[in-house]
Amino acid sequence: MDETRPSEATPPPALACRGIRGATTVAGAAPDDVGRATAELLAELQQANGFQLADVAAATFTLPGELTGANPAAAARAAGWAAIPLMMVREHGGDAGVPNCLRVLLLVNTTTTQSEIRHVYLRGAAELRPDLATLS
Repeated sequence: MDETRPSEATPPPALACRGIRGATTVAGAAPDDVGRATAELLAELQQANGFQLADVAAATFTLPGELTGANPAAAARAAGWAAIPLMMVREHGGDAGVPNCLRVLLLVNTTTTQSEIRHVYLRGAAELRPDLATLS
């Protein structure tokens, strides 16, 4: 009788939906300015975390009142994120902290643990989370 045991391979990491935060400041208030900032922020988030667009469950953008007329969700669709559910909301009128700040919360299906997620804070938004800032 053969007493060999099947190999006990390590199970693959569990798939989970993780939140990934990002923010940047926009140089101007024109829709093209918001579009460029949106595309840059999304590219940085994707590079930092190594996800594919098919892994993204949804994205929610926020904009302060001074960026009225701009829509980062439309800019994301133009940058190839058209198949992803996208939402844009205006920030409340309270203390937003950083002028012209575009923020995003991505929900991404990944095997990456929450502690391995890399949040991205660019330009003036770095002051929101200096511990997580990636570019100045």
